Amino acid sequence: MSMAIRLPAEWEPQDGILLAWPHEATDWAPVLTEVRSVYAELIRTITRFETVLLAAPAPEEARSWLQQAGVALERVIILAADSNDSWTRDSGPVTVLVNNQPVLLDFGFNGWGLKFAANHDNQLTRTLKQQGAFRPRVNTIGLILEGGSIESDGNGTILTTSQCLLSPNRNPQLDRNELNSALQSLLGARLIHWLEYGHLAGDDTDAHVDTLARLCPADTIVYVACDDQRDEHYQPLKQMEAELQGLRTLAGQPYRLLPLPWPAACFDEDGHRLPATYANFLAINGAVLVPTYGQPTDNGALAMIGLAFPEREIIGIDCRELIKQHGSLHCITMQLPTGVLS
Repeated sequence: MSMAIRLPAEWEPQDGILLAWPHEATDWAPVLTEVRSVYAELIRTITRFETVLLAAPAPEEARSWLQQAGVALERVIILAADSNDSWTRDSGPVTVLVNNQPVLLDFGFNGWGLKFAANHDNQLTRTLKQQGAFRPRVNTIGLILEGGSIESDGNGTILTTSQCLLSPNRNPQLDRNELNSALQSLLGARLIHWLEYGHLAGDDTDAHVDTLARLCPADTIVYVACDDQRDEHYQPLKQMEAELQGLRTLAGQPYRLLPLPWPAACFDEDGHRLPATYANFLAINGAVLVPTYGQPTDNGALAMIGLAFPEREIIGIDCRELIKQHGSLHCITMQLPTGVLS
């Protein structure tokens, strides 16, 4: 009997969201209080709608911190787990449905192509499973793949980028055709769109698609667009826009394309550009959480994402502290579809 495999869309019903608590042994150390305040705000917001599963090396310390920050902890599960960093989008489990039952895929995580230590993060899914966090079985997969590098519409279409998946430090033994086959067999992909263009300065992930273009309901793609001809991103993002205009759905139709406003350039204290992107939003039950950067373009981004998710509450989360470590809201979260949490 053949198995029906499907990678659900992010906007399908969820049990909760996985986060990893920032701690002193991570790169957050210099801004730990500030970034924990962002986490508290995020957790407070998510728990209005669903559960948060929080991995922390010292659960009681995290619990105490959140309590003092005024977070109601009834919908927060805190479990002990070491972590190198807090980007659970890439170290957490990817949930597929096999014959409509959830199965957790534990892909290898090697610090975005061997750039950073990842020995604890690579074990995060198994560590949480051992503590009884997850109901479904966990399948450990001999393939390096980060959740931020793939987008699914829930109906067999995957959106990804060549720059990331074909990076020589991820799966050098596989070419594009072999990766296509892997995505088909593991994720049930029937149509795979590979973007050749588009990147953000300061992005450590080799152009994760969740920083650039996002699949949304009703054959919609929300994407990053640069309207400043003097900006280094202008040409590559114009080329990416042309690629998106050329894509067709499984039914052979063009996508409805919604361009996001371009925020003014953000820099760290050493003058390095930071990858501020509104595409790094998170869909949860009944809402979409959108990263904001204290800029006039924030409201336009909220409005554009509202067009893609008209039935949901659109909520901005100030992510200026998060982008200091070159990621944003979607990067620190991983959705856990219905049936995943024990």
